[in-house]
Amino acid sequence: MKEYKRSTLNELVDYVTLSRGYLTEQTYPEVVKMVSCNIFRTLPPSDSNEFDPEEDEPTLEASWPHLQLVYEFFIRFLESQEFQPSVAKKYIDQKFVLQLLELFDSEDPRERDCLKTVLHRIYGKFLGLRAFIRKQINNIFLCFVYETEHFNGVAELLEILGSIINGFALPLKAEHKQFLVKVLLPLHTVRSLSLFHAQLAYCIVQFLEKDPTLTEPVSVACLLKFWPKTCSQKEVMFLGELEEILDVIEPTQFVKIQEPLFKLIARCVSSPHFQVAERALYYWNNEYIMSLIEENSSVILPIMFASLYRISKEHWNPAISALIYNVLKAFMEMNSALFDELAANYKSDRQRERKKDKEREDLWRKLEELELRRGIQNSDAGGAGAQTGHPEQRRRHSHLTRTSFPPFCVAPTIPFYSATGTPSPICFSCCVLYCTLPRSFPPFQQHCK
Repeated sequence: MKEYKRSTLNELVDYVTLSRGYLTEQTYPEVVKMVSCNIFRTLPPSDSNEFDPEEDEPTLEASWPHLQLVYEFFIRFLESQEFQPSVAKKYIDQKFVLQLLELFDSEDPRERDCLKTVLHRIYGKFLGLRAFIRKQINNIFLCFVYETEHFNGVAELLEILGSIINGFALPLKAEHKQFLVKVLLPLHTVRSLSLFHAQLAYCIVQFLEKDPTLTEPVSVACLLKFWPKTCSQKEVMFLGELEEILDVIEPTQFVKIQEPLFKLIARCVSSPHFQVAERALYYWNNEYIMSLIEENSSVILPIMFASLYRISKEHWNPAISALIYNVLKAFMEMNSALFDELAANYKSDRQRERKKDKEREDLWRKLEELELRRGIQNSDAGGAGAQTGHPEQRRRHSHLTRTSFPPFCVAPTIPFYSATGTPSPICFSCCVLYCTLPRSFPPFQQHCK
């Protein structure tokens, strides 16, 4: 029986391909009925709740030999020169399209590829269904992002949208801009982004080519907002998408986003993950991006210099260090005077930081020595002053006296009590400083239990 069905379907495919004059009005309902009976079905649940599309093999449709012929027949039917949308629209309606979209969740990539072709042909021939198709795709994406995070056909639907966006008339309608911001951009937040990121980036770039004024809200307000903080793989993908955006950006739009953009790139260059740093440094191999950087070097170089100079000395990967040296060399050739000034400022800042670090270490060393001496003195005294003053005050504050505080304590405001019970006002900074000392010091062992 199956072989007979397969043979009949093959005959239908050949007939619709080679024959002429077969498409009468009575043919349309029969074709749609036959296709509906064969392809519309309840999809089986996934074999595993932990199915990973990146690692696991997809579950292939057992009846694909027949389904393939049905899809091929329907595609030839839609592409026929005799096909009349005005007649077919009675049968290929919203219900038919909705059932078609549900099939995009099939795990079989072969079926999703055929569905992509079918939906694209329907969108092109049925003008009255275009808004409905876009709306239903919006609903699928919103459900995917905010509810399930599971839908197998996202990449295929984005491919269709890429061609749809390419055909949008100018100026873009408000609903199309809203679709970009509210539907497409949030797709960057899902865990399975790698499965459809190439198609998503293409759609974003298509929008920006249509309307360059969208660059600022897309690249700054949204992409930087969704920028991954803990997943290096996603960060590399975001950097690749950002380069695609910069490839089509206009110089006037670049000026608006250069500061937040290169602060982000400076952070990526400083990443200990070498693939993230490498992907960010590859921007300097792009001729168009280099021309934009050169035109705005007076703004970009001060943002990038400190990170580049520091990482060139400290990064563990020699390949990254070599790339950074090339970037620094390019900056030096662009604006040598500014480069020398930034280098001198960086070195002086580093010297000041080292001096402050040394002073801080010396101060803490002196405090430790002072506390050790006071602990010895308190041990020798044997609690001689423990008979006077409030017991709670003596227990909590007897080790804190005005003379034990460092010389920078010049604003006494908080009363503390010595071993004799007499108040000794100190400043809040010194109070906080003493609270950070380790409890291993003898005074803390004795009084801070």
